[in-house]
Amino acid sequence: MKAGRARLSARYLTALRTHLANPGPEPAAAARNLGHAALGKGMVTLDLAIMHQQAVVALAPSFDFARIRNGALFQAGAFFTEALIPLEVSQRSRREINTQLQQRNATLHAHTTALAQANRRLEREVARRETSETAVRQGRAHYQTLFLGSQIMQKRLRQLTRQILTAQEEERKKISRELHDEVVQILVGINVELSTLTYGNSPDLPHLKDKITRTQRLVEHSVEAVHRFARELRPAVLDDLGLIPALRTYCESLAERKKFRIHLTAFGGVETLAGDKRTVLFRVAQEALTNVARHARATHVRLTISRLPAAIRMEIADNGKSFPVQQVFGAKGHKRLGLVGMRERVEMVGGSLTIESALGQGTTVRAELPFPAEIPSP
Repeated sequence: MKAGRARLSARYLTALRTHLANPGPEPAAAARNLGHAALGKGMVTLDLAIMHQQAVVALAPSFDFARIRNGALFQAGAFFTEALIPLEVSQRSRREINTQLQQRNATLHAHTTALAQANRRLEREVARRETSETAVRQGRAHYQTLFLGSQIMQKRLRQLTRQILTAQEEERKKISRELHDEVVQILVGINVELSTLTYGNSPDLPHLKDKITRTQRLVEHSVEAVHRFARELRPAVLDDLGLIPALRTYCESLAERKKFRIHLTAFGGVETLAGDKRTVLFRVAQEALTNVARHARATHVRLTISRLPAAIRMEIADNGKSFPVQQVFGAKGHKRLGLVGMRERVEMVGGSLTIESALGQGTTVRAELPFPAEIPSP
């Protein structure tokens, strides 16, 4: 496996060098062939990103990567983008399968509701038609069997959905760790080497120093972008320091980028929750705040975590525009997936989720998780 990846890395380096030496308008064929080869070896986006970074480092002495627009760095980025396409297509197929599973789950839920209504009508018929008691009992048993079978199928599909959500969380954690441990370390190493060259004393180095300084700035921007991407996938502070610091960091970053105020108030005892429950609360807050930034046009958001007699409640309330909650939950396609995902995450740890949205009052997302009454408030 390592030998195969090494050969592919050598092929990538050769192809990138050829493209940079003779840049053409269509790097697609060679790059996508490499992307298909990477996919065949079980590589993911991160693996290809590392391979591309190693190739850029190897080619740095031969090409001027300091210029961004239309320079060697731009051409290398275009080549890397084309190579990513086969991997992205594969990832898209997985997401489509996940969407289909959620749509089938919604369809099954609708069938279950219809069966439950039929069962209630049958009970009323039993009361009205005592003379045909035997036939009614047989019909009731038949519908009860269908209803129980439907519940079993729904339970299995919900378990599958929760397994997918858990697997996604683990994959996010893995990708975040790889970004922190591999790509960032490579970029930092390059920056350290460039800093060492900058302090040379040869009189013919001013031009080289200027070029190194500009390249350092590019590396620093790359490090910041990778850190931001890793934090959004799985913030390390959530595992290292807890839920409240992770929420505070995320809120500050989002508020600065999207230009609206977020006021965070939190009950400190929430940190005694199990790790999976704290992760659920973080993901619900992340999804709700992302929706506010994308759709609500709000100027102020209030995020509150409070203690109830036997539960922890988290509320995200904004002053933006409202939306028809039930209509969105019942819609098909991607509009409902974020809301369904929030509800599934909360319910899989024994909690409940409600969303209220009214004209002129904004939207409130409320999640409640069980919290043992014997744990005292701080």
